Amino acid sequence: MTTPVAISLEVNGERVEAHVLPRLNLADFLREHLKLTGTHVGCEHGVCGACTVRVNGEIVRSCLVLAIQTQNAAVETIEGLSDSGEIADLQAAFRDRNALQCGFCTPAMLMAAQDLLRQTAEPDREQIREHLSGNYCRCTGYQAIVDAIETTARLRAGRAP
Repeated sequence: MTTPVAISLEVNGERVEAHVLPRLNLADFLREHLKLTGTHVGCEHGVCGACTVRVNGEIVRSCLVLAIQTQNAAVETIEGLSDSGEIADLQAAFRDRNALQCGFCTPAMLMAAQDLLRQTAEPDREQIREHLSGNYCRCTGYQAIVDAIETTARLRAGRAP
């Protein structure tokens, strides 16, 4: 089927109407059609986690989701979380703890970290590592990322890092 299909969804709080080919994945739709380039494409097999976004509140690999599957869904990207200020403290901790390095994995790491902190107020280091296990980073060795998330969790709980 090569005929474009009409879709309607909410992306970062704004209604989006588009016509897309049925085979177009969500990552490419976000990047190419909406110019939301914070969603990165790495392996295109759902393994590296670079394309992580939220669909209806759940994190997903956008390279594995077809754009037409998001009909009437609410999609949140790193741009939406950043613009709303939802992850400002996480972003600051990543910067302060030098958890950024090349930055390719950073948007997805922030998405995964925020997802964890929404589920568990003060995760221990093993829980953090487990939750991030679906996101690859080739630069940091993960230690600084785990430190940044742990620091953010403690600050959110009103405890000193």
